[in-house]
Amino acid sequence: MAFLEFKNVRIAGIAAGVPKNIASNLYPTEEDAVSKDYAPEDFVKTTGVMERRVSYELTTSDLCFAATEKLILDLGWEKSDIDGIIFVSQTPDYILPATACILQDRLGLSKECYTADISLGCSGWVYGLSIGASLVSSGGLKKVLVLCGDAKARSRNDVRRRNPLFGSAGTVTALDYLEGAPAIQFHFGTDGSGFDAIITPEGGARNPVTKDSFEYYDFEGSRMYHLQARMKGMDVFSFGITTAPKSVKKLGEHFGFNYLDVDYFVFHQANMKMNDMIAKKLKLPEEKVPNSMYHFGNTNGGSIPMTIVAELKGKVENKETSFICCGFGVGLSWGTVAFKTNNVVISDLVEVSDEETDKVHVV
Repeated sequence: MAFLEFKNVRIAGIAAGVPKNIASNLYPTEEDAVSKDYAPEDFVKTTGVMERRVSYELTTSDLCFAATEKLILDLGWEKSDIDGIIFVSQTPDYILPATACILQDRLGLSKECYTADISLGCSGWVYGLSIGASLVSSGGLKKVLVLCGDAKARSRNDVRRRNPLFGSAGTVTALDYLEGAPAIQFHFGTDGSGFDAIITPEGGARNPVTKDSFEYYDFEGSRMYHLQARMKGMDVFSFGITTAPKSVKKLGEHFGFNYLDVDYFVFHQANMKMNDMIAKKLKLPEEKVPNSMYHFGNTNGGSIPMTIVAELKGKVENKETSFICCGFGVGLSWGTVAFKTNNVVISDLVEVSDEETDKVHVV
């Protein structure tokens, strides 16, 4: 059973960066319209996504960089004291090298810095947090940054088809070693038999890019090509509403606490209907389940820290607060974590303009 527990690790701070540009689902432009046969009001009511942040220029690393610079300043940390970067995303800067290596230099961190990329989507923040906590818990690394997010809009074709639900965000979670800090507890799971429920079918080593990769085909009513991610919507919906409640309950049972006593439950922001059903199955009151998808959409792996920044800043900083967070989706994979914060730093949301792009370009 994939249960983990790490002691002596403090979540010191959380920050998030988003593009300045706002795209509306209630008043969409012609290219952003969901469908001529689908009223904008109905889409917003069904998904819970009224608007989201988009950019044709910014990468995930640009957004994570901006958030990280802000959080380091707010924490008062010295960059020379940061020992590691974990970058979790499925939209890296390049196929290689790892984006974490680029960010080490861009942030001006020590050349003795531990860096690693993790390719995970919706469950990625919880997985990244577990790796960061494992590095810090032993005391070997004292300060580690977990950067997580996705920037989807890299072409106008992708924007037209996907952006009504998906938004771009980059987040950072700062971990440091603190003797006696409350344990951080995890439960993980994977069902690789559903690997094709959310998949970009071509562009990797299994199915390399060819000229046919750009040929359009129909998939569940959408016109798309093979370098775009596709999703079996009902399969993913059923997976989410079944797996997330079970994982939360298993975590509480294994570590011997009543999950209903927790202050806040932050779930991956897939869509409002899914999260409402998860909360109902767990018998959670509405005020304990913050949602950020109304203004930011589904921001993939970064949606949990994004929600903490957008919805809980001003509510949790100056007191001890308990959380359960659950990410679930592409893989299929899921992860649930329970932790407590005390005097955590939550930075103001950082809005990034298209002009603030990474200058590390190779032609």
